[in-house]
Amino acid sequence: MKKKIKLPLSEVYKLIESGPTVMITASLKERPNVMTISWTTMLDFDPPLIACVIGAQSHTRKMIEKTRELAINIPTVEIAKKVVACGNVSGRKVDKFAKFKLRTLPASKISAPLLDECYCNIECKVVDMSMAKKYDLIIVKGIAAWVRPSKRPPATLHHASGRNFIVAKKRMIVK
Repeated sequence: MKKKIKLPLSEVYKLIESGPTVMITASLKERPNVMTISWTTMLDFDPPLIACVIGAQSHTRKMIEKTRELAINIPTVEIAKKVVACGNVSGRKVDKFAKFKLRTLPASKISAPLLDECYCNIECKVVDMSMAKKYDLIIVKGIAAWVRPSKRPPATLHHASGRNFIVAKKRMIVK
């Protein structure tokens, strides 16, 4: 067996990344925005509680703080370029929906739009922001969810660093 080498602590996140890269939509005064985040994780099953890390400086975070709602949209590899592009442009001055040709659907319980191109959409209400100031961590509860039926597992994107992603598709059952 080969000897292990020291791993810089700044590289650990590349191995621990939890959930798929997602696109967060929010809306304030009928002006929606979309941003890409890669740090989300499930906290509970039913109702689903999800932890999201959303930077305090982001335009979307300001919207979420005021409305206390958002949508988590789970993209697949087919729109990977749009996913990366939305994560590299601020919505303060740019309409990302128009710029990146993103189609929206109305949500059933929140004001934020849902992204039609995404495999799954989860409408959420904020339930805890007590760790937002220190860790940028926001806890949300899923209140409605929509999925595009498919016989195959979705090819979701998982951020590995920079413009590097791992594509999850194959599933297996361990007996």
